[in-house]
Amino acid sequence: MARIEDHGVIGDLHTLALVALDGTLDFFCSPRFDSPSVFAALLDAERGGFFRITPQLRGVRHRQRYLPDTNVLLTRFASSDGLAEITDFMPPELGGTNRHDVWRRVKTISGRLRYRMECRPRFGYGTCPHRSELRRGSVVFVPEKPELGALRLRASVPLEVQGGDAVAEFELPADRHACFVLEAAEAEESALTDEQSSAAFKRTVNFWHGWLRQCTYEGRWREVVSRSALALKLLTSQPYGSLVAAGTFGLPGGPPGERNWDYRYTWIRDAAFAVGSLMRLGFWDEAMAFFHWTEARCFALGNGSAPLQPLYRVDGSRDLREVALDHFAGYEASRPVRVGNAAADQLQLDVYGELLQALDFADRYHTPIHHDLWTKLLAILGWVSEHWCQPDDGIWETRAGRLHFLHSRVLCWVALDRGIKIALRRSLPAPLAAWREARDAIYREVMGPFFDAEAGAFRQHRDGDTLDASSLLLPLVGFLSPTDPRWLSSLRAIERHLVRDSFVYRYDLDHFRDGLHGVEGTFTACTFWYVECLARSGDLRQARLVFEKALGLANHVGLFAEQFGPSGEHRGNFPQALSHLALVSAALDLDQRLERRRELDV
Repeated sequence: MARIEDHGVIGDLHTLALVALDGTLDFFCSPRFDSPSVFAALLDAERGGFFRITPQLRGVRHRQRYLPDTNVLLTRFASSDGLAEITDFMPPELGGTNRHDVWRRVKTISGRLRYRMECRPRFGYGTCPHRSELRRGSVVFVPEKPELGALRLRASVPLEVQGGDAVAEFELPADRHACFVLEAAEAEESALTDEQSSAAFKRTVNFWHGWLRQCTYEGRWREVVSRSALALKLLTSQPYGSLVAAGTFGLPGGPPGERNWDYRYTWIRDAAFAVGSLMRLGFWDEAMAFFHWTEARCFALGNGSAPLQPLYRVDGSRDLREVALDHFAGYEASRPVRVGNAAADQLQLDVYGELLQALDFADRYHTPIHHDLWTKLLAILGWVSEHWCQPDDGIWETRAGRLHFLHSRVLCWVALDRGIKIALRRSLPAPLAAWREARDAIYREVMGPFFDAEAGAFRQHRDGDTLDASSLLLPLVGFLSPTDPRWLSSLRAIERHLVRDSFVYRYDLDHFRDGLHGVEGTFTACTFWYVECLARSGDLRQARLVFEKALGLANHVGLFAEQFGPSGEHRGNFPQALSHLALVSAALDLDQRLERRRELDV
């Protein structure tokens, strides 16, 4: 089983697939991010299914990279016998064709090499049997449950069916190639030609080049920021405008253990942060599509219930019932492997702050708030002004009961503050006095009961004395000055208790029980928040050191999971939107401050 970090990712803005360094496509859900898996060998080598192409080489060395400025993945196999290359890509289908084609092109660069291809789909999270039909130039896989959708594998080499799987063995001399495409079976059937393969490849490359040209960032870390932007775009649903938190489910934060969640859904928080980062890079279409998607979620107001769930399916539906896939062994034996996510039923008050912060940015720099959206925001902010003082489940979605979390309080302050700013900027009708009263009450409480004067630090929650890395967001959202003495002493406390070798834990599990068993690594996003806090406080030297150390733990193609283990291994679902958006924010802020200092030194 490949490690989490030993993967590149391809996708078509409907779903994505993971490709390991050895040429195995071992994770793929179809037709959407949140659909049942077709390949999930990453979670169970026997039951999960995979699509593998293997050159028969002795002493092989593996290399993987993206074509520059694209999400087209190249995997190379080198040995004394010769050199082979696999090109993997999924053409973004923007016209509603619902194809979701996975293209795999194999080429011998040098030598005369033999290959073995195995395509072993396991529908319905490995629970639904299928039959296989060998046709001229293709194999059709038909699951017993028609709603899962039949798939067809076309190839430019002869295929066979063995035990319900498609296999092929073939030989390619130097400078020759073979092509495979896995597609929806209802797509028009035809023999696979070089012209089709070349057209799909060019269409995919041109799409990614055209999209990335919108990026306005030209700073020190352009390549790193561009890769993060491309990763965030891969996590975007083109038909709906939503963004998923990560591409996978069940990958653990600390194997072995039970912290194995399904992140293939749209968290209001993560998506709002993500579009905030994309807007700062010049990608406005994604932001506008997400705001339109979010606006459609705001109808269910009334009865005192929260206006928004913390998360939804990519199409905006609300059913995220959490179940365990007991038949899956789990990544590194971490079980249970869960699909669905019970956090959808939680109360997370911070989501309104993240959403309003993103909307305020868009209103200032791109598209003014329109009347219908403002009407819904009035209802949302009215609810926040009345319910901000409730205990909730918090940003980390703990399962030990609701508490009065600092982060939730501060982001309620942000929601009201940005609502006030929008209303004043656009002269929109709003109960400004009530909003100001609630906003100021939150401020007084945070600076009072939430600040531990003896420890010189902000508490994780009102009734405890633990620290939490989410407090790093206080200066980043404008609640406090980054040089406020109370904040600087709190930052020093975080460094003492939560920072290890520059990397940041979200909280100390020895002092805060979150209702779960198992250990965790350091959180990637928290580490990048720490970088930005250091930069804003004026410590640019240390900020750059921590930033470069964090970048050094990216995988071989520049992607990040949710966490780092003690030896720098990746943990948690992958690729993680929160990690990449925090990287972008840190890079932009640090680069701007370094440039300003350079200009002053000239």
